[in-house]
Amino acid sequence: MTIVEHAGPITGVRLSGRLDVEGADAIGVRFTASMINPGLGVIVDFREVSFIASMGMRLLISTARALRQKDLKLVLFGANELVQAALTDAALDQILPCVATLDDALAQFNS
Repeated sequence: MTIVEHAGPITGVRLSGRLDVEGADAIGVRFTASMINPGLGVIVDFREVSFIASMGMRLLISTARALRQKDLKLVLFGANELVQAALTDAALDQILPCVATLDDALAQFNS
């Protein structure tokens, strides 16, 4: 997990590898802590995530809900076909925006 700078008051997080039980446990506290000062919200770069399981989805859902309580957004971008299919099958794309590119993610904060 890497924190990424974006123009404006948006926190960027780049994830890589597998978001299964071990992967979610490995980043859980750091991922949550990166949301302490999110500005307008958080963009999560999924381009290097190869797999997501229920524990990874749970981490995203709990984070998105916590941000929503503060009127902030969590936006995912760049998921590969396998990961995007898992997010869609679990209806996660109904809970938080899952878009193709960084530009699409940044546009979510202008709408």
